Formats: sequence, structure tokens, C-alpha cells
Amino acid sequence: MYKIGFDNGKYLKMQSSRIRERISEFGGKLYLEFGGKLFDDYHAARVLPGFQPDSKLQMLLQLKDEAEIVIAVSAEDIEKCKVRSDLGITYDVDALRLVRAFESCGLTVGSIVLTKYAPHPRVLAFEKRLNKEGIPYYRHYIIDGYPSNVSNIVSDNGFGKNEYIKTEKKLVIVTAPGPGSGKMATCLSQLYHENKRGVKAGYAKFETFPIWNLPLRHPVNMAYEAATADLNDINMIDPWHLEAYGKTTVNYNRDVEIFPVLRAIFEKIYGECPYKSPTDMGVNMAGNCITDDDAVCAAAKQEIIRRYFNAVRNAATGAENREEIYKLELLMKQAELTEDSRPCTAAARAVSRRTGAPGAAAELTDGTVITGKTSELLGCISATLINCLKHLAGIDDEVLLIDPQVIRPIQELKVKYLGSKNPRLHSDEVLTALSISASTDNNAAAAIAQLPRLKNCDMHSTVLLSHVDENVLKKLGMRLTCEPENK
Repeated sequence: MYKIGFDNGKYLKMQSSRIRERISEFGGKLYLEFGGKLFDDYHAARVLPGFQPDSKLQMLLQLKDEAEIVIAVSAEDIEKCKVRSDLGITYDVDALRLVRAFESCGLTVGSIVLTKYAPHPRVLAFEKRLNKEGIPYYRHYIIDGYPSNVSNIVSDNGFGKNEYIKTEKKLVIVTAPGPGSGKMATCLSQLYHENKRGVKAGYAKFETFPIWNLPLRHPVNMAYEAATADLNDINMIDPWHLEAYGKTTVNYNRDVEIFPVLRAIFEKIYGECPYKSPTDMGVNMAGNCITDDDAVCAAAKQEIIRRYFNAVRNAATGAENREEIYKLELLMKQAELTEDSRPCTAAARAVSRRTGAPGAAAELTDGTVITGKTSELLGCISATLINCLKHLAGIDDEVLLIDPQVIRPIQELKVKYLGSKNPRLHSDEVLTALSISASTDNNAAAAIAQLPRLKNCDMHSTVLLSHVDENVLKKLGMRLTCEPENK
């Protein structure tokens, strides 16, 4: 069941206000390391129901007159043609996409910084393209002994070698196409150069997860561990914060481990560190905007199970991710979850056992579970979609929305002329057929009108799906899991 548990309007106000406060704490110049996705943060939307996928962008738009963006991209990643798995594009292409996306929203992109710079052929080609498009860029180099050799890092041979990034606004947001792009090093290098110029700039970090003021084993924080199981990130109590203030807060292992180095760099640049803990560095206010803890706990638990099924699916298609699956299995045990804790999973499996063929089920936002079986005409996903639309439109289950005489010519086209071995209609084909029927049938038209109500519904299939089916469900806003038939 989908239930709102997060106040998005409150979040936008509190988050922008907190960032402005942090700017003022440093005398008017702040470098903000921005982690996670600025656009389309669907993980946050899933575990904090009510959080809008573009919330971070909307928050930044409230600060647009005070802010500019620097995009960090690693030269090593460019040379290796590293690809964003969610978008299927390389990091250099994504950096250009981000420039256009930010600017189309009215945000200022000051420049791109090439971190871990070396003049590889692909890097030189990227620089040539930046020159052609008139996008300013800077080079930051690999520093011997980074991050442990503080004396060398904070010197003319360390940060001093990097090109100073010219910025004009008092808030500089440093973001990147993905992890490991050098956002923190970019910020710290700028602090060094600003100090050389007599400007005492500040540094802060924005990460939505883990949420520092929720318990360590809160399902929302456990869902973050599930989301980063492939990276082996671990949530932990911030020992520096506990020692300094006697208060328990949550951070993750990489920030806790790097904090002594960060503190030493601050002390080397300024003579003192403004922060006593990694938690102090953060500005995240999401935890203060949860309005229904039960709702977000339930949503986060479902996300943990979804992440597990996704890992199992990836393993079935060739991924070497056994350790990731082990970690997700452990998280499920800690959260007292099983695969069948997902209502649509249990229902889909029941259909499969009963029919001896692949089954599917969807849980609607009101908690109603709708199933679908495999037939001669339709696959189980297509059948489930039709049954969901019937239920939402109040149409009797026995009513045919698509005449079999409409379906059969499509099947003949697929098998006889397009070489398909599976005559059953995929979800895109069945929705096309339904939309054609809607021109002459009021029931079909009423069913089509229910498509927006499928957003935020969960669905499970007992068989791996085609990319076509997965993409259709994604476009509908449904949250799919599936499993190998021989699992």
C-alpha cells in the first residue's frame, strides 16, 4: 500500500534555509559537495513516499541567484569510457548532458573540472569538444600520497598544482556524473586556492542518505545500505560526533574513515578545523520532514526486497555479484523480511504454482493485489495490466476489453513476419491494442484512462522480462521485481 510519509514542501524550505545558514557561517563563500542524483532521485522517492524525484533540483532553484555549479569528471573515467549504468552513457557525455540540463532549468554552470588529469587521447578529444562548445574547464592532477600525506597535499606540489577554478557566486555546488569523480578533492583544492587569495571559504557536504538523525538500523538507512550493496558501503555510528557531543548520529564508513584526513587538511590550510565530526559537515534536513514513520518504514522495507530481487536478476544474466547478494540477504534477515514479505511476490508465485506457467501480480496503491496468468493470447504481465485497469475502472472481470480477433493478427505479424517465437502480446502491444479498441469501446476507453493510477504500484513476475516490458512498466511508474524461472 502506498501511503505518504514525507512532507516535500517542508523539506524544500528547510533544506534551502539550512544551506543559506551554512554559507553565512563561513563568511559568504561555500563549496558544497553534492552527492547522489540531482535529477530523478527515484530511490529517495521510493523510501520516503511524498519526496518528489526532482526535489533536490527544486531546492537548488530556490538558491539559483546565489549558486553556480561545477561538474567534476575524472579523466581516468573518460579514458576508460566508464558508463552510467542507469543511463547507458559515458561519463564525459553525461557531464555535457548535465550542463545542458542545469542550464535549461535556469541554473548557472560555471565550469567542468577534469580531475586526476592526464592527457589521454579521449581526454584531449573531450577538451577539444569543450572548447568548441565554449564551456570553461580546468585541470586537477593526481597528488602523490593523496589522501594521507597531508603535508604534500596542502602545498605547492599538491593542491597548488591544480588550476584555480574561477567562481563568481557565494554557493558553489560541486557535483559529478557518478561516484569517485573527485568532488571532495575539488572542494578542498579550492579552499587552498581561496585561502591563498585571502578568502576563507567553507566546505560542506550534502547527502540524503544515510539520514543522520534516524537510528542506525532504521529501515530507511538499511535501504541505503541495500542500494549501495555493490559498493560495500556500511552505515555506522559516527564515533567523532559521539565523542564530541555525546549524541548518537549515523554516517557511513567512507566519511568516517576520511574525517581525520579532512580535519588535518583543514588545520593545515586554516590552522583549525570548523568541524568536530563528519556529521557536522552535512546539511541534510530530510529526517526532519518525515511525517509518518510507519509509512516510510514500510516503503523502505519494500525497497530492500526490490534491491535483493534486482541483484538476483543481474546474477541470472551474468553479473558476478555473489557478495552483493549475500549482503542483501543479511539485510533482509536483519529487517525480518522474506521474499514473500512483498505481497505481489507471494501472489505471483501462487498463480505460477496453480497454473504451472509464469505468473504476475501487482499491488495497487490502496493495497489491493491483482494477479495475471499466462495464456495463449497474453503474457502474465500483459494480463496483470489488463486486470488492474479493469479493477480500477470498475469493469467486470468477465468483460473482454480487446477482442481476440484484434490480438490474433498482431500475433501473426510477430511470428510470421517478424521472426518472434513468442506469439503472446508484450505489454506495449497490448496497450496499443487496448488504445485502438478505446476508439469504439467505452469500457476500453475507461480502462485506458486508469493508466496514471498505476504509478507507485508494485509488481512482481515469476519470470525474467524482456526489456520492452521492463521499459513500459518503468514509464508507467510501476516498481517491478522479477526472478529467474529456475530460482
